[in-house]
Amino acid sequence: MSELEEAPAAARERHAELSELVEDARYRYYVEDAPTVSDAQFDTWFNELLELEQAHPELQTPDSPTQKVGAPVSGEFAKVRHLARMESLDNVFDAEGMAAWQARAERLAEGDPGPYLCELKIDGLAIALVYRDGRLERGATRGDGRIGDDVTANVRTIRDIPHRLTGDDVPSLVEVRGEVYIPVEGFKRLNEQLVEEGKPPFANPRNSAAGTLRQKDPRVTARRPLRMLVHGVGVWEGAAEPQSQSQVYERLRAFGLPVSDLYRVVDGVDEVNAYIEHYREHRHDPAYEIDGVVVKVDRFRVQRELGSTSRAPRWAIAYKYPPQEVNTKLLDIHVGVGRTGRVTPFGVMEPVVVSGSTVTRATLHNAAVVAKKGVLIGDTVVLRKAGDVIPEIIGPVTALRDGAERPFVMPTHCPECGTELAYEQEGDADLRCPNARGCPAQIRERLYFAAHRNALDIRGLGYVAATALTQPVPPQQPVVRTEADLFDLTIDRLVPIRSVVRDQESGLPKLDPRTGEQKIVSLFSNADGNPSQAAHQLIAELDRVKREAPLWRVLVALSIRHVGPPTAQKLAAELRSLDAVMNATEEELAAVEDIGPRMAVTIREWFQVDWHREIVERWRAAGVRMEEEAPAVSELPQTLEGLTFVVTGTLPAHTRDEAGAALAARGGKVTGSVSKKTSFLIAGENAGSKYDKAVSLGVPILTGEGFAVLLDRGPEAAAELAVTPEP
Repeated sequence: MSELEEAPAAARERHAELSELVEDARYRYYVEDAPTVSDAQFDTWFNELLELEQAHPELQTPDSPTQKVGAPVSGEFAKVRHLARMESLDNVFDAEGMAAWQARAERLAEGDPGPYLCELKIDGLAIALVYRDGRLERGATRGDGRIGDDVTANVRTIRDIPHRLTGDDVPSLVEVRGEVYIPVEGFKRLNEQLVEEGKPPFANPRNSAAGTLRQKDPRVTARRPLRMLVHGVGVWEGAAEPQSQSQVYERLRAFGLPVSDLYRVVDGVDEVNAYIEHYREHRHDPAYEIDGVVVKVDRFRVQRELGSTSRAPRWAIAYKYPPQEVNTKLLDIHVGVGRTGRVTPFGVMEPVVVSGSTVTRATLHNAAVVAKKGVLIGDTVVLRKAGDVIPEIIGPVTALRDGAERPFVMPTHCPECGTELAYEQEGDADLRCPNARGCPAQIRERLYFAAHRNALDIRGLGYVAATALTQPVPPQQPVVRTEADLFDLTIDRLVPIRSVVRDQESGLPKLDPRTGEQKIVSLFSNADGNPSQAAHQLIAELDRVKREAPLWRVLVALSIRHVGPPTAQKLAAELRSLDAVMNATEEELAAVEDIGPRMAVTIREWFQVDWHREIVERWRAAGVRMEEEAPAVSELPQTLEGLTFVVTGTLPAHTRDEAGAALAARGGKVTGSVSKKTSFLIAGENAGSKYDKAVSLGVPILTGEGFAVLLDRGPEAAAELAVTPEP
């Protein structure tokens, strides 16, 4: 019996669901800079995941979201490895949580761990700066904590960041951590400027800072009011080491780096709580957005004693304030249909300004949530939006009801294709439109998703164009009936298209403000009937994508459930061709790193649908690349050819990626899960469940020393150092 089978089925299913939600939310937040859930919702999912793993420890594996930091890097910039891992912070939300953290710190430190350093938690983008011999060498985003995006050119344009450190006893090498942000007033001016230029405004200061720092043109970054504040160091070499966090701050300030004036070093719990309460009442006093307070043990000696978990230090904690809330009128509740057929209610509200942006819509998730919140159409509702893209309706203000309110009735049929809605399986919370092949809404959303920069990256195929291609005005027939038609488009097919403009957030038709009728556009033709620039651009882009798009982008564009960029990249690297993915067994798919049995079933079932396979064959016939480029031929002896390896834990001289690359360069195959076919498990510290699986199967296990012998002298020599446990 495997470890996961020891937990109740309901717990395993909820754990898998929460893991997917958390990973997707992290990707949208850290990589796309476009979060789709509130901070509060993410914290709820994450804390429920923690509680599940505490109740069922066998569910906690090294691959669990609770053991990870940040998210994968974006792919838009060069990847760089941090000199030391950038950890995340655990959160508490009330006095009881803070007291529990302090009590745990006292227990682990075997005494009073104080004094404490208290500082504001800036709602910005984490950054690491490397100074070598006093000169700025590199700036990188946090990424997944080990690898981030190289944004050095943009970092050099931020006026707060010195290109050269000054003062006495500057370290020969120092990695500085901090937060890049845009001040509140600067954010307002930036959004006003974007609107004047006809560009969409940013949702909040955090997204504006992240989006600005990831601009491909540093001149754009230079024109925007980015600032930075330092909150720690990762590496300090070649100079006398400070003995505390507060001493580091004073040294960094002396070097010319920006350090907040608002941090405080306090002696005990009462002063920590007083600092938290002060900034709860004065949250808007700083020039930047904050979402809480960070409390750190000040002395480095005690920090080392307390250590870290797999993702966060035990010597620091983030106390998060409740998100901001406002009242507004709920005018109506509509439903939208997503690319997977999920039908989602959302509230349409009187416009209200929350966290610097005007909000008119808020998600209500599903009919059960509407009922649970007790909201009626016409209610005054409490709206919470902690600087996120999609706000949340908390509940009604019942004292303001006048009797004119009415309940929301969930539709029984799809609002766009008329198909009867159904639950995918018993116990589901979400109704779905089962007409995946023919529902205009689903086709539109899948086409828009396929063109997104995280999929095929088809410039010129945005939401309006996707709508025009899939839902033209009658009596015209859709030009794109499924994604299979995408690469068969021609100029002649594009020119006649006229389309109703739809709102990207809701999918509902937009109205012409002059006539009150549906707004209709001719996107691909000029007034004289000739092809527009948009038509020529789209055809040119489709031709480019056919020639250039790597296999992983094609896999993402197919809209296979749960297969986002990180998973697609691993599938492409392991299986090398779309035919190999399409024809792989569930066992072969599950052997790919981070796939697992559940996702393997989903992928296998997707390719068993006839019209899904038609998409693949039509794209193939149109010239879309279906294979990964051949890997570079290694000059090293292929001593590991025919052998299969799994790498787990922390090795002394290699990261897991580096270890995998070293094995592959010698002809070895590296997979993500242990099976009877595994030749060796390479196990470092904190090896976790993969080590236990190897023990149960009798797979030979190599530690760091054995791994070095394996690389230098081959498998026969390494076998002498391997541990082969009894199954």
